[in-house]
Amino acid sequence: MDRGMLSQAVALLLALCSLGPTSLAETVYCDLQPVDPQVTYITSQVSEGCVAQSPNATLEVHILFLEFLKEVSVLELTLQTSKHNGTLPREVLLVLSTNKTIFLKLQAPGIPLHLAYNPNLVIFQEPAEVNTTQLPPFTTKGELLNWADTKGPVTSAAELNNPQSILLRLDQAPRSPSSCSLEPHKDMGHTLEWSPNAQASVRGCRLEGVAGHKEAHILRVLPGPEAWPRTVTVKVELSCASRDPDAAVLILQGPPYVSWLIDANHNMQIWTTGEYSFKIFPEKNIPGFHLPNTTQGLLGEARRLNASVVASFVELPLASVVSLRAPSCGSGLQPSPTPVQTTPPKEGCNQELLLSLIQPKCSDDVMTLVLNKDLISTLRCTITSLTFWDSSCQAEDRDDQLVLRSGYSSCGMIVTENVISNEVIVNLLSSSSPQQKKVQCINMDSLSFQLGLYLSPHFLHASNTIELGQQGFVQVSVSPSIPELTIQLDSCQLNLGPDMEIVELIQSQAAKSSCVSLLSPSPGGDMRFSFLLRGYMVPMPTTGVLSCTVALRLSTWSLDVQRTVSTRLNIVSPGLHGCADKGLVLPAVLGITFGAFLIGALLTAALWYIYLHTRHPGKREPVVAVAAPASSESSSTNHSIGSTQSTPCSTSSMA
Repeated sequence: MDRGMLSQAVALLLALCSLGPTSLAETVYCDLQPVDPQVTYITSQVSEGCVAQSPNATLEVHILFLEFLKEVSVLELTLQTSKHNGTLPREVLLVLSTNKTIFLKLQAPGIPLHLAYNPNLVIFQEPAEVNTTQLPPFTTKGELLNWADTKGPVTSAAELNNPQSILLRLDQAPRSPSSCSLEPHKDMGHTLEWSPNAQASVRGCRLEGVAGHKEAHILRVLPGPEAWPRTVTVKVELSCASRDPDAAVLILQGPPYVSWLIDANHNMQIWTTGEYSFKIFPEKNIPGFHLPNTTQGLLGEARRLNASVVASFVELPLASVVSLRAPSCGSGLQPSPTPVQTTPPKEGCNQELLLSLIQPKCSDDVMTLVLNKDLISTLRCTITSLTFWDSSCQAEDRDDQLVLRSGYSSCGMIVTENVISNEVIVNLLSSSSPQQKKVQCINMDSLSFQLGLYLSPHFLHASNTIELGQQGFVQVSVSPSIPELTIQLDSCQLNLGPDMEIVELIQSQAAKSSCVSLLSPSPGGDMRFSFLLRGYMVPMPTTGVLSCTVALRLSTWSLDVQRTVSTRLNIVSPGLHGCADKGLVLPAVLGITFGAFLIGALLTAALWYIYLHTRHPGKREPVVAVAAPASSESSSTNHSIGSTQSTPCSTSSMA
């Protein structure tokens, strides 16, 4: 290239540069580095998942594949279902598949829940009022899905990476397919929302050449796999000494189908894509602006808005709620206090989780505590001694367990009329002071359990006889009353013999069908419920066993002690005792059938009489009528009423 052409190229380059607002040196506005502000979020995006509809199923199945980074994690899992005008929620089977040990905080109020999991990996921090099943070992997700499909239709399945909390809604998702097939990068929508264990990566920088103390907070929400309108709630908490609204600017950039609901504790300038509104005025939507969807472009917007510092810059997957908390405002860039280390810091013993493992088992006047040594190791704890209040009673080292046990009359046990108490002392290598936990046992020998059947809601006279089609009222009591003892009716059932299915009345503290009603407790705190025994059964039972399981829990104890109480019942047919008015049983059905037959015959005769006396006389012809045998009517009737079901009552028995 000659000297003339070179000079022309340089001139052309300078001309092109002069047309832009910035020079080439200004295209990189700042060097983003980790900073102090904290950002957490809730999202419905999962790495793999599916949602399906199963409107006619009596049991719906949900599956969670959980992948954790740490050897031990804490997970909060909440199940919700909406009210359905008094109808009972469907039974739910929840399958938990996890690769690491988790301490589970489970909440499923009023939901008849069955839980399938590996008891070696899932530990309940609080007692779970659910039916549990041990999950068979599976090597692939497909094997687990096939196993779950044999239990009932799979309504949802999701794989979550390092979750901290999960909200699973059991309502049927509209416009969902009839079967659940895992899809990568799935948006679970309303069905599932979760928050990760780790905070989002937050970076910041100083914008060169801009004076002042105005700071910018930039949030970029990335597009999701499905483009449908949604609102992202952004909660901003700034610690600003000044109330100047020009001290900070919030820049929100996302896909065009995203709108924003802003909840901030400080006045600030707002710059968003789409529409936005404020929590105090949610109905007033304010149009946003067109913003660039690149990092450099958003930094350029912050500079154009006269921000001298990007206090936080974060990119997140499509979320429903984002929370930003900055410890300072207007004081310049706050670098992250965490230094860069070549080796990760070693975590200490998690004493809170360790103490939650100390749960006594009580039987035969002996209190026993067992700690798994592998689990202690995963909590990074080293126990130097484990004793009762009397330090001479030390735990035995048995292979992979530490076992601490004592009779009720030694090791410093405090024995009252109904409760046996002691304290466990744990000495740890990482702590100079010992850890203490109070443990208690219930003296079951001092408690009396009664179950009574009554035939009226006044609960005056107990009975051991109930008629088919009759309503029974049940009262379960425990005496004496212990203030520190919580008593709940866990389950009840009626066993009608080997030839009949067991009638489930109460399961997981919830009524099993619409024919069972949980009643208010008695003035003395006795548990009560009622059920309606269906009017006809084949074969007809003559006896039955009504049994209920009572769960007892002490205020200082997170495990339940269960006791079953039962009573034997005589079951009679109301037709044998002149009580046909209490249910439409076989005589009533036959009577109705005969009445319908008689009405039909009379109506047919009347129509035939009208026909013979109204048609033209010349067209009369002899007619031969053949009557059907009456036995066919009876056999048809008997066939239609000879069905059996495992619910206490049914509409078919009332027809």
